[in-house]
Amino acid sequence: MVTYGTPFSGFSVSDVPAAKAFYADVIGLDVEESEGMLHLALGDGHHVLVYPKGEAHVPASFTVLNLPVEDVSAAVRELSERGVSFKRYEGMPQDDDGVMKGNGPDIAWFTDPSGNVVSVIGAPGPGR
Repeated sequence: MVTYGTPFSGFSVSDVPAAKAFYADVIGLDVEESEGMLHLALGDGHHVLVYPKGEAHVPASFTVLNLPVEDVSAAVRELSERGVSFKRYEGMPQDDDGVMKGNGPDIAWFTDPSGNVVSVIGAPGPGR
């Protein structure tokens, strides 16, 4: 029987240094660089692998990373102050800050420097 380590997911970026600066300095995640790739620490020993594709990178058409927070509106305000622009989706019930409420957990979307969609999503309580 195969024995697996801790599972993780990954996504590509066009520019690793720009991604590192964004995820560490703007978003506030712990980021480690190794062998030209990034490891975004997500807590509880979990991480996401960010790997380079350069000009071949095509942003995914879906959210590649959801960041659970207790208060989405507060997170949006703080990230906006750091220069993050939140996305608007036609037909989605989003408030003035771009937070969608009332269709499941509160959620707001933004993109990283490579165009990948990331969200802050409501997940109150311990172990978010």
